[in-house]
Amino acid sequence: QVQLVESGGGLVQAGNSLRLSCAASGGTFSDLAMGWFRQGPGKEREFVAAINWSGSNTYYADSVKGRSTISRDNGENTLYLQIDNAKSEDTATYYCAADKESPWVPEIEVGYDYWGRGTQVTVSS
Repeated sequence: QVQLVESGGGLVQAGNSLRLSCAASGGTFSDLAMGWFRQGPGKEREFVAAINWSGSNTYYADSVKGRSTISRDNGENTLYLQIDNAKSEDTATYYCAADKESPWVPEIEVGYDYWGRGTQVTVSS
């Protein structure tokens, strides 16, 4: 059983950067495809970014493309998400998720097998 714990949330001023971490335990991290999703106030959860097991392939939602970087450190069993030029619409609870089986469709949340509890990010203008 894989456990995922997000950290790094908090209050961020608009225009600044935010960096989230997701620590994984209980499984072989390098076997997992990973993703970040978020749920804003009054909204459904949505895809943000994803990365394959090796880190060689990354995927981004249009809303963060060009100002976001997803990365992973398989030696540290940790997933990261950095969003630059934060906007008020980035305010959300951010969740990391892990997918242990193929086929893997990065943007589809129902395919992920494990989820963290989330970390809240609030962007102030």
